[in-house]
Amino acid sequence: MNPLDQLGEILKRVQKGDREAFAQLYTSLGDRVYNIALGYLQNPIEAEEVTQEVFVKIFRFAHNFSGDSSVATWVYRICINACKDNIEKRKRRIQPSREVFEDEITSFDDPSALMEKKERKQALLSAINLLADKQRTAIILSFVDDLPRKEVAEIMEFSLKAVESLLQRGKANLRKILQKFEATRRKK
Repeated sequence: MNPLDQLGEILKRVQKGDREAFAQLYTSLGDRVYNIALGYLQNPIEAEEVTQEVFVKIFRFAHNFSGDSSVATWVYRICINACKDNIEKRKRRIQPSREVFEDEITSFDDPSALMEKKERKQALLSAINLLADKQRTAIILSFVDDLPRKEVAEIMEFSLKAVESLLQRGKANLRKILQKFEATRRKK
């Protein structure tokens, strides 16, 4: 059976309150949801919280699934909306900044090279956060979560051509932002 068809069957069982089927759905999509949330939020703790929130919503509102898209696409939309809600809540909170994606040094690489790698990673994540919402979503789904463009288009409810356009503009904007970051870094 096709994995997508299988998810549809699993969701039908979830709609009937089957907790075992819900566990299967979580096993099938949990890592993907977490990765999307992590790409969006850039904070492992918040990504875990959003992942839990997404699956609570799926369990509570499974009966709302209409079948107009694949189950995975429906779940990814719920995840993206939950991430956007989380970002809005974060903007309203006053909270000291905290390190995201802290790298554990597990090898004996040159410390200055590790520091530079971490700085570049942080610059890229910061640059992604500065993109327009739709560009950020397309970039995260395409390059961070490595979804096929067609699936990205379904999730975002755009045409494939519109997603390709968002990706082109997003990459161009990322280059500009990263060039500014680099120029600022050199001045220091």
